[in-house]
Amino acid sequence: MKMLWFIPSHGDGRYLGTNRGGRSADYSYFRQVAQAADRLGFEGVLIPTGKSCEDPWLLAASLIPETERLKFLVAVRPGIMAPSVAARMTSTLDRISNGRLLVNVVAGGDPAELAGDGLFLSHDERYEAADEFLDVWKGLLAGDTVNYEGKHIHVENSELLYPPVQKPSPPIYFGGSSPAGQKVAAKHSDVYLTWGEPPEQVREKITAVRKQAEAEGRTVKFGIRLHIIVRETEEEAWQAADRLIQHLDDDTIQAAQRTFARYDSVGQQRMASLHRGTREELTISPNLWAGVGLVRGGAGTALVGSAENVAKRIKEYEALGIESFILSGYPHLEEAYHVGELLFPLLNIDDGEGKSESTGEIIANDRFPKASTS
Repeated sequence: MKMLWFIPSHGDGRYLGTNRGGRSADYSYFRQVAQAADRLGFEGVLIPTGKSCEDPWLLAASLIPETERLKFLVAVRPGIMAPSVAARMTSTLDRISNGRLLVNVVAGGDPAELAGDGLFLSHDERYEAADEFLDVWKGLLAGDTVNYEGKHIHVENSELLYPPVQKPSPPIYFGGSSPAGQKVAAKHSDVYLTWGEPPEQVREKITAVRKQAEAEGRTVKFGIRLHIIVRETEEEAWQAADRLIQHLDDDTIQAAQRTFARYDSVGQQRMASLHRGTREELTISPNLWAGVGLVRGGAGTALVGSAENVAKRIKEYEALGIESFILSGYPHLEEAYHVGELLFPLLNIDDGEGKSESTGEIIANDRFPKASTS
């Protein structure tokens, strides 16, 4: 089981939908979150992409020397980036990090934002372009001289002179809930990602992608993207969930939902269907809460509960075939410690080489506390 955290490069705070309790999202804070994740034993961090975020490639590059083991899940954007340029960026970041790069393929979901970046392809055409992009990108990273003429991409005698550390390329993470997205994921991804839907819906996705991958002669691993609110007791956790949206007014929710309605992302549509834009029924499955999605795009659900119950839910997803869990929580620095200290001891994970043993404060300036038995 691999646990990843999140760098909140589009903002952070104690409450959703308000600047009350907001936190300055600057490099000093990103470094704190990355170093906390590194120290606590997270496998890596996802760095988000889009116009609301700092550039993920530059941010990842700046955080490499500030961390020791942490991996960085960074987005390539077919249709916005040329595959040859993306291959050089990929190889360089993999080399300077000594193999700590993971690659997140993002085909986009907001046509208005994509138009601002000069991309005017339809939903399914974007996945066609992603397929061609990955054909070229993977060929270059494998050391091939690539000649390729597709519907969207044409290169002649394209080469990559500096190979990546990871062979044949850094692992590819790919999310897509539509048939077009799942088809490309089955062909190219190392890890297929889903957002945090109820287990039965996740099972259906895994079955569909696994079947398509087998038809391609491939095997694919699976991951899930979730928020998390974990505390020592159920009561504390659900109180924290309620506090997270306590300053969120209906006008803000409605405005956010109008924006999400223009997306052509099937995954976003599935997220919205879980809460239908209201607070009335936000608990959609045991310990699975849809409150984040009232105003946040993309991943909109959170696992909420005591460490014991959240661990049970994670193990249920693991039993379905999920191996990678990409988590986040508000504020991201504090919640990383809640997860690392409360949840990690209950899960089957590698929580870091050389990690310091938990001791607590020295008692009476004289002795270490007794080891906990619970």
